Amino acid sequence: MDNKPRFSLGSKVLYAILVIFILLMFWPASRTVLQQGLMKIGLFKPKVEQKDVKADEDNSEAVAGESMTLVDAEGNTVNTADLKGKVVFLNFWATWCGPCVAEMPSIQRLIEKMGDQQDVEFLLVEVEGDMTVAQEFLQKQKLKLPVYVPEGNIPETWMSGAIPATVVLDKDGRRVFTHKGMADYSDPEFMKYLQKLAAE
Repeated sequence: MDNKPRFSLGSKVLYAILVIFILLMFWPASRTVLQQGLMKIGLFKPKVEQKDVKADEDNSEAVAGESMTLVDAEGNTVNTADLKGKVVFLNFWATWCGPCVAEMPSIQRLIEKMGDQQDVEFLLVEVEGDMTVAQEFLQKQKLKLPVYVPEGNIPETWMSGAIPATVVLDKDGRRVFTHKGMADYSDPEFMKYLQKLAAE
């Protein structure tokens, strides 16, 4: 008679990890924690290309003329076209979007690390357009972020239905960075990228 155990210790550990992983993927709060953990170990870095887009007029990213109007919590409106002379960081998100929620603390850390820099404007756009819900959500998450809602259409090249989506405009109002999906924006390389654009 074979007295060998049916499952080895290694198999049991592997099954336990698999079960935990499945639970984490289907439990929203845990999924956010898992995603943030993956960002902390270096995954989901925003890919920035250090190149002179001004010298590359054929570059599809370097398109000027796209703009949108946004409204802040006090009812003030701003059009991105009026922010020329500044680097503009636009992040499109929604309260129900897990990856959006996961990356928001990294955006707050980026803003804090950048400090009071007059040449960079941060605009976090809640795509559902409900400022009350957005404000309540941020308060619950203990986040202090410059939130706006869209007034009118969002350019398709900035957000083609998928969120989170992030766009950076240079001082000439040209789109020089586009990222679809979650990213760790507190990454030092990304901060250097924004500082370089602001210094141009």
